[in-house]
Amino acid sequence: MGTPTAPDNSRFRVLVVEDDDVIGHHLETGLRGNGYTAAWSRTGAAALAEATRIPYDALLLDLGLPDMDGLDVARILRGRFRDLLIVILTARTDDIDVIAGLDAGADDYLVKPFSLTVLLARLRAHLRRRAVTAPAERQPIRLGDLVIDPVARRCALHGGEVPLRPKEFDLLALLARHAGEAVSRETLMAEVWDENWFGSTKTLDVTMAGLRRRLTEAAGTTPGPGHLPHITTLRGHGYRLET
Repeated sequence: MGTPTAPDNSRFRVLVVEDDDVIGHHLETGLRGNGYTAAWSRTGAAALAEATRIPYDALLLDLGLPDMDGLDVARILRGRFRDLLIVILTARTDDIDVIAGLDAGADDYLVKPFSLTVLLARLRAHLRRRAVTAPAERQPIRLGDLVIDPVARRCALHGGEVPLRPKEFDLLALLARHAGEAVSRETLMAEVWDENWFGSTKTLDVTMAGLRRRLTEAAGTTPGPGHLPHITTLRGHGYRLET
C-alpha cells in the first residue's frame, strides 16, 4: 500500500470524507501506511463535526455524499478554516463541475478512478509548499499599498487585511516576487500546484478569477484612494503583476 518510512508525515492530519466503504478504507489505510495521521468520515455532517473537533491539515472530499452535497461541505469548511487544504475526489468530469468545486474553495481535484500514488504525490507537494518557505521568500513584499507577508500568510491593502484562500495567496505571492515580469501558465501551475501537474489548467483560471475578485472587493471597501497593482493577462503565455 505504501512505504511506512515517512514518520515525519505524522504531524499532518488528513480527513477522508467518502461514503464508499472500499474507497474510504483504501484511502485511510494508504494514508496511514505512508505515515499520515488519518481519519475517515462517511457523511458530510460527520465530516463537519470531526473537522470542528480536531484541527486538520488536509481534507480529501468526495462530492457524492449521502446526506449533503460535497460542495456545501467545501464551502462551509473553507469559511471556517482558511488554511485547510481541500482536495476534491470526484467522478464528475464536466468542466462546470470541476470549476464549481474549485470556486467552492477547493485547492485541487482528482477525477475518479485515480491511483493512490498520484494522490499521495499531490498531497505531498501541497503540504511541502505550505511547510517550507525559502529564506529569500520570507520578507514581506510591498507593491503600492499592497503588502504580502509570506511568513504570516497575510495580505493587506492600505492597512486593511484582504482575506485570500490558500491558493489565491500562493498565486499572488509568486506573481509579486516576479512583479513586472511575465510568468507563464506552466510556471504558475508548477510552483503553486504541482511540478508534475497534468490535465486541465482550469484550476489556475478559477483561482485567478477569485484572486482578482477579492482584490477588487478589498479596494472598494478600503478607506483612502490606495494603489492596487493590476494583474495583466498575457494571452497564450500567462500573467504579469504590474509594478
